[in-house]
Amino acid sequence: MLKIVYPICCGIDVHKKFVVATLATTNSNNVTTYQTKQFSTFTDDLLSLVSWLKDNNCSEVCMESTGKYWIPIFNVLETSYHITLANPKYIKAIPGKKTDKKDSIWIADLHKHGLVRDSLIQPKSIRDLKDVIRYRRKLVSMRSSEKNRFQNSLTVSNIMIASVVSDTFDKSSVAIINHMISSPEDTDFDYESLLHKKLKSKTSDIGRSIANHTLSATQASKMSVAFKHFDYINECIDLMDETIAILAAPFQNEINHICTIPGIKELATTTIISEIGVDMSKFDSSKHLCSWAGLTPQNNESAGKKKSVRINKTGSYLKPILVQCALIAIARTMLTCIYHMLSKEENFNHELYLTAVIKEPSVMSSTYQLNQAILLLQQNGYTVNILDPTLSST
Repeated sequence: MLKIVYPICCGIDVHKKFVVATLATTNSNNVTTYQTKQFSTFTDDLLSLVSWLKDNNCSEVCMESTGKYWIPIFNVLETSYHITLANPKYIKAIPGKKTDKKDSIWIADLHKHGLVRDSLIQPKSIRDLKDVIRYRRKLVSMRSSEKNRFQNSLTVSNIMIASVVSDTFDKSSVAIINHMISSPEDTDFDYESLLHKKLKSKTSDIGRSIANHTLSATQASKMSVAFKHFDYINECIDLMDETIAILAAPFQNEINHICTIPGIKELATTTIISEIGVDMSKFDSSKHLCSWAGLTPQNNESAGKKKSVRINKTGSYLKPILVQCALIAIARTMLTCIYHMLSKEENFNHELYLTAVIKEPSVMSSTYQLNQAILLLQQNGYTVNILDPTLSST
């Protein structure tokens, strides 16, 4: 028989408009009784859920992290109860006779035996920072989309200025394009006076790129709207940067530590902290953190056969920023460094890195590099004879 870890606990099946809560109470004879109630997701009804749990001396709550619907319930229960937030794929009920009531009972049964893996929930200060930074990323993506729409209009209008300048949105290009948008019929204007010094040497090419254009009133109107939206998004991003600076202020010491790593700037550091937090005790080890971030291969073996072990799709916000700072293999090393730096409150030690990685490479690392070299030779048609039997090609 499984051990009863939580004699009194509650399992909550979460939905958009309501939640179904089952209170599981186990007596000294290991006999469990169940009480099930349904509550709406309006705050006043959730407060009734709080009172119901309190009246039954329940301090342990387990619920599934369904979309964003779990957040209102978590907000109400967070201060008074220990909440185990579970990924739905880990607490799926047995298919068949499946109802909301049975789902909540199943969650309660799993939790009373301590079988539910808890999701990582950061403190509210970190959650707020993460929310704003993720929204900023969406705004940056929207800005890129508007730039692409703007460029598409230039292309279909036979305006090839992007082939001459490195940035269509620089001061000179914008001035030229704005004139063309406001006066599409004016094909012979003094564009040279709109060029700044760096582009003077490209005067002839710029003239050819805008000559004989076919900018219509429709495309001019579309480009005008896209450009205004682009400017507005920039203003929104600036506002978000101000908010991020305020929310990140309490973590400035940790940000300063991580910024000592080559290749990581303050915005990237703030993004990393918003995803992993600053308390590394939440992770068993640096390997656990890398696995949580989706930077390590999975274990998938059955009947002695290894199946796909590619990295998983988790860390969809964390991985991109790490890879921007380094390649994927280096990203794992970088996150490992961050784990130890935050744990020990230390700056990046470049000398220690050189000693550990370059001057004293591990036997495994040397063997791996040699095997990679052998594989490269074999792929290029060479025959490799291995004289040392302890080494084998991969």
